[in-house]
Amino acid sequence: MTRRSSRPFLVTLTEGSIKVRSRDKVVTIFPAAAGMSEAEGADFVVDLDEILCWDAPHESVEIEVAELLEILKAIEDEFDRLGLVVEFS
Repeated sequence: MTRRSSRPFLVTLTEGSIKVRSRDKVVTIFPAAAGMSEAEGADFVVDLDEILCWDAPHESVEIEVAELLEILKAIEDEFDRLGLVVEFS
């Protein structure tokens, strides 16, 4: 399940993670630990404190605030398109 938006981000959802690709870099986001969210009905909860750096081989490159905002928007758009609920905590 993927979608290309007007942004240079490609979001891929699996049962256990979200992968976001931006050109040659990828970040894999795993669901937040149980109890991180009080909201019910979310299909996936993202712990924003866990989104720090890109995956290898770019693990030393921090994700900038502007990039993070675009990543979150791309994730929201993909979840909306699929009729799913994502929560950021």
